[in-house]
Amino acid sequence: MSTYLASKPRYEILDGLRGVAAMMVVAFHLFETYFHMGPDQPINHGYLAVDFFFALSGFVIGYAYDDRWDKMSLKNFFKRRLVRLHPMLIFGTLVGLVLFYCGGDFAEFGKVNETPWYSLLLVCLVCLTMFPLPARFDIRGWGEFNPLNGASWSLLWEYFANVCYALFIRRFSNLLLGIFVGVSAALTVILCFDIDVFGVLEARSWAKHTVVGGWSLSADQLQVGFTRLLYPFFAGLLLSRIKKFITFKGGFWICSLAVVVLLAMPRVGGADEQNFWMNGAYEAFSILIMFPLILAVGAGSEIKGNASKKICAFLGDISYPLYITHYPLIYWQMSWAATHQDLPASTHVFFAVSIFVIAIGIAYASLKLYDLPVREWLRKRWF
Repeated sequence: MSTYLASKPRYEILDGLRGVAAMMVVAFHLFETYFHMGPDQPINHGYLAVDFFFALSGFVIGYAYDDRWDKMSLKNFFKRRLVRLHPMLIFGTLVGLVLFYCGGDFAEFGKVNETPWYSLLLVCLVCLTMFPLPARFDIRGWGEFNPLNGASWSLLWEYFANVCYALFIRRFSNLLLGIFVGVSAALTVILCFDIDVFGVLEARSWAKHTVVGGWSLSADQLQVGFTRLLYPFFAGLLLSRIKKFITFKGGFWICSLAVVVLLAMPRVGGADEQNFWMNGAYEAFSILIMFPLILAVGAGSEIKGNASKKICAFLGDISYPLYITHYPLIYWQMSWAATHQDLPASTHVFFAVSIFVIAIGIAYASLKLYDLPVREWLRKRWF
C-alpha cells in the first residue's frame, strides 16, 4: 500500500479565482443559449476560462508535486490525480445521463430521440472511463468526447497534461521548460490569428480568430485542444518553479475583477470579418500575458479578513464540482428555450437564473455528500 503524502498549504486566492472563473463559465453558457457565440454575447469571451483553468492547474501541479518525486512513485501520482478528479467526472456524467432525454425537443440535438436506452447506457459506461468517444458513437449530434456532459472535454486534456508532466516534463530544467513554453506560445499565436499551417482549421471557420474548440476527435478540434492546453498549463508550471510573484493589497479582488473583465470583454473588432484578427490578438494577449500575470498576483498576494477567506474557500470548494456538473443543465435549458420561444423575456431570465442557482446547489451538495466522502474512502483504500 502506498503512503499518502499530506497536501501542502493552499494558495487561497488562486482557489477563489478558480471559483470566479467557474461561475463566469456557467453564465457564459446560459447566455450562449440565446446568442449562439455571436458578437452580441454579453459574456463574449467566457470560453477563455478553460485556458485560465489550465494555467491554474499547471501552477498547482508544479507547486504540489515538483519537490516530491523522491518520495512518490508514478503510480502514486496517478492514483492521487484520479482520487482528486475522477469521482466528480463520474457524477457529472451521471447527471448528464439522467437529463439526457430532456434535450429531445431541441432540433440541434438531432440524435437524442433516436437513441435507445441501451445505447445510452453503453455510451455512459464508456464516458465514465474518460475514454473519448469517436464521432460515429455520438448520441447527441455535436460530436463531443462525452455527449452526456460536454464540459468534461477539458478534463480529458488535463489528464493528458498530467501524464506528460509525470512521464517526462517534470524532468525538464527550467531552461528547457521555458523553451517548451515559448514554442507553445507560438502555437497559441498561430491559432489566434487563424494561420492554418496544418491545413485543418478551415473546418472551424465558424470560430475564426478565436480559441474556441477542443472537444472532438476531428483533426481541427485536436489541434485546438492541444494548443489551448500546452501554453497555459506549462506556463503555470514554469511560474510555480521560478516563483516570480507580485504582491498587491487586495490581490483577490483585483484579480477577480481582471478575470471577470477579460472573460466578459465584448467581441473585439465587432462582427466585421475584416476586423476578426483584432479578436485573435485580444485572445492571444489574454492567454499569453494576462493569465500568467493574474497567477503571479494571486500567488504573491495575501487575503486579509475572515470574510474574504471564507469567500475564497467557498469558491474554491465548489469550482470543480460546478464546472463539471453544470453543462447537462445547459442542454436542458437550450431545449426548454427552443420550445418556449413565445414566453416573455422575463420568464426566460427567471429560468436562466434558476438554472444558475440550481447549478450552484448541485455543485455544493455533490461536494459535501459525494465528492469529499468518496475521496476520503479512496484515500483510505489506496494509500
